[in-house]
Amino acid sequence: MTNQTQAFTINDAGSSANQRIMRINWQRLIVYCLLILISFIFFFPFLFLLSTSLKTGQQIFAVPLNLVPNPIAWDNYPQAIEFIPFLKYFGNSVWITFWNILFTVISSSLVAYGFSRIQWYGRDVVFGLVIATLMIPLTVVLIPQFLIFRNLGWVGTQNPLIIPALAGHPFFIFLLRQFYRTIPFELSEAARIDGASEFGIFWRIILPLTRPALVTVGLFTFLWNWNDFFGPMIYLNKDENFTLAVGLYQYFSTRGNSEWGLLMAAAAIMIAPVIVLFFFAQRTFIKGISVTGLKG
Repeated sequence: MTNQTQAFTINDAGSSANQRIMRINWQRLIVYCLLILISFIFFFPFLFLLSTSLKTGQQIFAVPLNLVPNPIAWDNYPQAIEFIPFLKYFGNSVWITFWNILFTVISSSLVAYGFSRIQWYGRDVVFGLVIATLMIPLTVVLIPQFLIFRNLGWVGTQNPLIIPALAGHPFFIFLLRQFYRTIPFELSEAARIDGASEFGIFWRIILPLTRPALVTVGLFTFLWNWNDFFGPMIYLNKDENFTLAVGLYQYFSTRGNSEWGLLMAAAAIMIAPVIVLFFFAQRTFIKGISVTGLKG
């Protein structure tokens, strides 16, 4: 009798375990289906961009819509590069983005170090003021900034798009500060005992340990500046200084607004560096985002 009771108990436990596993599997299946659906919704505009970039003018406006070009107009890509000053616009975008990444990473990391690893009077109050600037809309400070840059003689040059990066960015300062606070203070104390200066601690100990966060800052800066349209549209008024975003808009709105296939091909080439960079750095990017919230 006892053996039969134990057998029934084991069978009931196994049955309940199987039911839990089946329930978990169904939950995962539902979640995966929802994620696939949401991913397709986000991916569809990019798919439409690629499809249009490989179509002729007649295929683009054909009814009903067909996402698969037939025939495929591969010539749109070389023609897009030749139809506009693509290489000039591309070089301007690379130049502005490179200096923004360099200046933002350096300045934001230094400021974040001062807010997280150095004790000084009023540190938390000043940090709160820095973070509070994130709540100020861009439109509020747009006119004062424009007047300042105009008085400096920078309007029409790339300086308003590069020089402000030397002051850092509040969001990146906050992000790096949170990451720095996860590093044990004992490392800094041991370095001070060995005679290391404050900058030596920052350069030799803190920075090597914060590579994921620095990569995250660099990626965000790259995305914001590479895709930026508003800033260059306000401050740049010469064709030789246009970035890709502004250059494509200006050129096609004035000379080639009927060449949608070439426009989409140029836009696809513009997006390509962003996609390639993210795929190569996505693990470091995700790690940098996740770790920064571990300690307040």
